[in-house]
Amino acid sequence: MSDPITVQVRLFASLRQAVGQATLRRTLPAGSTVGDLMRALAEEFPALPTAAGAIYASVNRAYAGHQVRLQDGDEVGLFPPVSGGQAEPKLFEVTEAPLSLDDVARRVAAPTRGAVTVFAGLVRGETDLASPYAAAPPAVQGDGQGRLHTDYLEYEAYPEMAEAMFAQIAAEVQARWPQVEAVSIVHRVGRIEVGEPSVVVAVAAAHRQGTFDACSYAIERLKAIAPIWKKEVGRDGQWWVEGPREANPASPVAGRPG
Repeated sequence: MSDPITVQVRLFASLRQAVGQATLRRTLPAGSTVGDLMRALAEEFPALPTAAGAIYASVNRAYAGHQVRLQDGDEVGLFPPVSGGQAEPKLFEVTEAPLSLDDVARRVAAPTRGAVTVFAGLVRGETDLASPYAAAPPAVQGDGQGRLHTDYLEYEAYPEMAEAMFAQIAAEVQARWPQVEAVSIVHRVGRIEVGEPSVVVAVAAAHRQGTFDACSYAIERLKAIAPIWKKEVGRDGQWWVEGPREANPASPVAGRPG
């Protein structure tokens, strides 16, 4: 007979309030699943099942369904839908409208949050071709002085999936930096001119410690997993920019071998 397993459970927002604790340690029989854990917690804390319209789970900071089998030492996160109700500001959004840093900061602001760190990604008009951010096809020579000139960018997204990925990134941020109370990620699509923001990330906490790192983590994860693509348009032509395959943990289902 296999030994029992012990997992750490982290609860957020209304679920934390229903349980009265942010973290729990629970011992379960070997072979237990996320669903088994939820049933045990629901019996122990009767207010938990109705504390949110839906309850999501992560295992070791990756979204997980009820059938996922737990291992000894796993960290399980339980949280409600991250974007909140209709009456609250939308925290995760793909939009065609111009972005405002102040608007995104307001989405996470609250009287208890003394620090709001905001990152904005702006469209560059000039890029060094030697830079890893140039991402130009080999045939593009730039202006002859090693520079690539951009007139504007066009962004395209799979909005529903992208917004779900933003929520996943926010959950990862709050798991890594428990002091972070709110995260908002807003990305613009369509034509975006040089100097305009294409993405804004805001992170809020009671104090500033960790918010800068959390912001940096969020934008790096967004670039790795969010289904958003950009087209460079300039004097040297136009092309869709593809990131490195190793940035995305998912395996491609078709295409050229890596």
